[in-house]
This record gives sequence, structure tokens and C-alpha cells, in this order.
Amino acid sequence: MTRPIKDTPIKNTSAAERRAALKVVPPARPAAAPQAGCTGNAAEEVNPHPYQYLDRIARAIVAHNTGGVSPFSIMQAWSDWLLHLGRAPGRQLELSERAVRNLLEVLSYSARLPVDRNVEQPFKPKEFDHRFGHASWSQMPFSFWKQSFLATQDWWDHATGALRGVSKDDTNRVNFMIRQYLDLFSPSNFPATNPEIIEETSRRKGENIVEGARHFIEDVVQTWTQRAKEPPEGLEIGKDIACTPGKVVYRNDIFELIQYSPATPDVQAEPVLLVPAWIMKYYILDLSPHNSLVRFLVDKGFTVFAMSWCNPTADQASLSLDDYRKRGVMEAIDAITAITCGRKVHATGYCLGGTILGIAASTMARDGDDRLASVSLFAAQVDFSEAGELLLFLDESQVAFLEDLMWAQGYLDRPQMTRTFATIRAEDLIYTRAVRRYFLGKEDLPTDLTVWNNDTTRMPARMHGEYLRALFLENRLSGGRFAVEGRVVALKDITAPAFVVGTEKDHIAPWRSVYKIRLFTDCELTFVLTSSGHNGGVLSEPGHPGRYYRTGERRPGDNYVDPDTWCREREPVDGSWWNEWADWLAVRSSGLTEPPEMGGPDNRFPAVADAPGHYIFQK
Repeated sequence: MTRPIKDTPIKNTSAAERRAALKVVPPARPAAAPQAGCTGNAAEEVNPHPYQYLDRIARAIVAHNTGGVSPFSIMQAWSDWLLHLGRAPGRQLELSERAVRNLLEVLSYSARLPVDRNVEQPFKPKEFDHRFGHASWSQMPFSFWKQSFLATQDWWDHATGALRGVSKDDTNRVNFMIRQYLDLFSPSNFPATNPEIIEETSRRKGENIVEGARHFIEDVVQTWTQRAKEPPEGLEIGKDIACTPGKVVYRNDIFELIQYSPATPDVQAEPVLLVPAWIMKYYILDLSPHNSLVRFLVDKGFTVFAMSWCNPTADQASLSLDDYRKRGVMEAIDAITAITCGRKVHATGYCLGGTILGIAASTMARDGDDRLASVSLFAAQVDFSEAGELLLFLDESQVAFLEDLMWAQGYLDRPQMTRTFATIRAEDLIYTRAVRRYFLGKEDLPTDLTVWNNDTTRMPARMHGEYLRALFLENRLSGGRFAVEGRVVALKDITAPAFVVGTEKDHIAPWRSVYKIRLFTDCELTFVLTSSGHNGGVLSEPGHPGRYYRTGERRPGDNYVDPDTWCREREPVDGSWWNEWADWLAVRSSGLTEPPEMGGPDNRFPAVADAPGHYIFQK
């Protein structure tokens, strides 16, 4: 087992260093051989021709200027759609008819509205679109502009729907690109056509525009400098959030392991390990005291350990996906079993942390390692064939562009990742925020979740390339083609009971995709479908208003039930699924015992820092 490293200062990358990261220097030696089952194009990577560096530099320069987006993927999608549409006279007539019908419906509604305030709107915003919530959007002329925009959106949604002969991926990409363009020109984005801006400007005599200009300048400077935002007062990390008492009892160059102090005289014998996603900081699971999952578990009588991943720099570009499994998850399990004198572990993974935990659990099962008491996965996918709108960004060309961009930088930088997630819900995460901040002059609401959301991280070049190619692009894990240390692993080998959580409005890990784990495992499995989205559904603490969940158990040997049938047959239960999970863990534990010593018997793992550790503060 690797020993904890000394408590040394953490090296941060300055803004100047990040700006210089694109200065590409070809490696002095060939890239390391890929992990079996993790990467493609092995011959090219292991023994590259010198001219291939020129190709990679050229792609990296283009990717740097396009935000990592491949222009070839865009051109391919448009050509596929346009060429097929040009050879479909029936579809053209259908679209012409729909355009005329949409126009007539808008004109009819606008003519009737002045005499009938209760006339039904022909077009309504999508469920997640909150741009038109102000009451004045139902009055002329704003209602006309709103309906015209929504009618155009409806036409394009139909035009970029299924078209015989066109790749589904290409139609989805064209739809996505059109949606970005339409969102840019929404009437809600302009002061002259947004009634809320007009009303606020009149009420405050233009003061909101002055405040908005100040916010705009602040954001431009912050974007240029990439200076991390300071948490607002009352939301200080380590004091107000991520403040559950504990000690860092283990550290290597990839993660810190935090052991939390017990809050009850006796604890469940089996500890809980929390494996967060490395794409963001771990403290999404330890926010404010009232909504901290860590504190909830500690108060329920569990010994809790959490992994805090490092924020990698260019010096760690060669970290692999298997490093995150072997020197991450497995070293954490090694340390925990030593600290708890050989107790089995309730391993829990969130988002990408759940994916790497699934790989680790499969490998342990293959190798006869039975140290897992249970496996819990929150909004985590093991099959990526229906991975939602993130798949729109991935094909062979797109992955090659990202790989070469990361090759030049050494990592995937924070803004490049943030933009990807923001564009998926641009109408809310980009334009609604911009209107509120720049035209209404309102500050962003300071919350623990926004502090965490702004505290983004980087991703090592090699690891992220392997993850995109092996899991997203080629879907090897559920396809029985993912190898660890030269041998294929299978999810069906896992025998530990599983608790899997999906969230209804998740656009990062759609719940039907999460549910597919039922197809690839044979163990006892409890599936929970909870309200809200990717983060809000997991942060569903007891007492949170309006929350509910559905739950059901699959025993070994039960027939498969499709997700929609499963959902229809389960009645929603009001409240938080956290209590359900805590009870589930307690039933699968061996009883109460005295809390383990901090760092284990004889202080085998001496504390190197107080919680939340040092890695959480890396910028």
C-alpha cells in the first residue's frame, strides 16, 4: 500500500501558465501504451510518426479557437441533413404546410387576444424554459413576439426530427445547433422586447442598466483572467460549507481520504465510502450542515469516509483512467479496511465516481475480492448508449479534437468543460442568467450550490481521453469489452447488493440510462427514481419541500421490467430518499459497534490535515 505523502504545499497553476499551455512541445518519448480496453488507435499512440505531431498541433490550434468543438463534425451533420432533405419532396411539402399553419395560428391568436384574455396560447415553452414567466408576456405586443419565437422553435423541432436515411446523431446535432441559434435571438434577450426589462428600467430609472454594465465588466475580466471567484460571506469553504468535522488520514498525488468524526456513541460496523466525480469538487456531498449527505450519515450512526480528488495540472497529464481506479478507489478501500480492522465497505459513487466504482467493483468481483458490503450508485451510468445530450458532442472527429487539445494543454480546462454543460440548457444557464445579471442588474443568488458549481476542476489529458473513447464513444463496459490489467471485466460478476438512484430531470445522466444497470447485473438491486435533476435530486435532504421518490427491488432471478413500466407501477412516496437509503444500509450491516479510532489502531494512518483537507482549495 502506498504510504501517505507528507503535508506539502499544493502547486497551483497560474493564469499566465494556463495561457501559455497551448505552446505545444512534442513529447521527448513516445506516449505510454494504452490501458487494455481503454483507448483506441493504439499503434498510432505507441509509435507515432513525427509528422503526426504536426497534425496534432494543427488540430489543437483549431480546437483552442473553437472551444474544443470539431468543425468537421458540424459540417458532416449539416451535409447529411440538408442532402437528404433536398431529396425528400414530401417532407418539404410537409414543412411548408407546417410553416403556414404555425403562422396562421400566431396571427389568429394575436387577433383574438385583445378581445378575449382567456384565449389559449397555441405554443407553450418547454418544461425547463423559464424565460417567459413574467405576466406581461401574455399581453400585446409581447405575446406576439413570444408566440412567433415559439412557433419558429416548433417548426425547427419538426424539421430536424427523424428523416428517413439521416443518422439520428446528425439530426440531433442539427437540432441542437439550431436551438443554440434560436436561443440567441429569443425576444427575452433584448431590452426592447422583454417586458420585465422595460418595467424594471422604468421603475429604477435606468439604474439596473448601470448595475448590469458593472456586472458585465466584472464577468469579462474574470473570463479573461480565469481568476477564481471568492465565495460570498457566510459561504466559506471549511467553515460554512464542507464543514463536517474530520481528518485527512491518507493522501497521495490523486486524492485525499477524509475520515469523519463520529456523532453517536455506537456506529454501524461497516463504514461508508463516498466516491465523488472528479469533474467537480467532492463537497457537493458535504454542503451546508442542513443538506450535507456526509453529516446526515454520520448523525445516523455510520462511519463515513470521503475521497477528495486533486485538481490536476499539466504535470499530471499522463494520469490514466486505471490510475483513478487503482491508486484512487482501490487505495481508499485498502486504507479504510485497515483503519476499520478488516470490515467490509459500503462503497458509494456519484456521477463519474459511480462509473469508476462500477469498474472497480467488477474488477474486485473478477479477482475474488469480497471487501464490498454493498455498492450504491447515484446518477451514475455504466452504459452510455443513451447518455443524453452529452453524446451530441462525441464522435470520432470530436474525440480526436479534444484529445489533441488536451495533449497541447495537459488537461481539459475548466471553462471548456463548463461551456459544454451550460450549452445543454443554454436558455436557462446562459441567457436567463445574462438577462437577470446584465439587464435587470441583479446579483447571482449566493447559495452553497452555486459556490460549489463555480468551483470547477480540470481533467488529466490521458484519463479524460480514455474515458471519452472507451466509455462514451465505444461503450465498452456494458458491451463486455472493457479490460483492466489485460483482462475483461463484467458488471454481472458483482454479487454485493446494489442501491441505484436516478433523477427524473437529469440531462447529464438520464434516469433511463442509469436504469439500464438492471440489464447488466444479476445481484440484488434496489432502484430509486427521485424528483429534480442531476444535483438537486441527489441533494434531497429530509424536510426539503416538494420532494418525492419511487422505489422498487429486483431480486436475483427476477425478469427484466422496462423503465417506463417500472415507473408506472410505482407510486411516488413524499419525502427524501436519504432515509430509505440509510435504512437499506443498516439492514445490510452487521450491527452496532464502537467507532473506529481516527486513523486506525496505533494511529497507523496519522492525520495529515483537518477536514476538508488541502485538495479542495486547489485552483
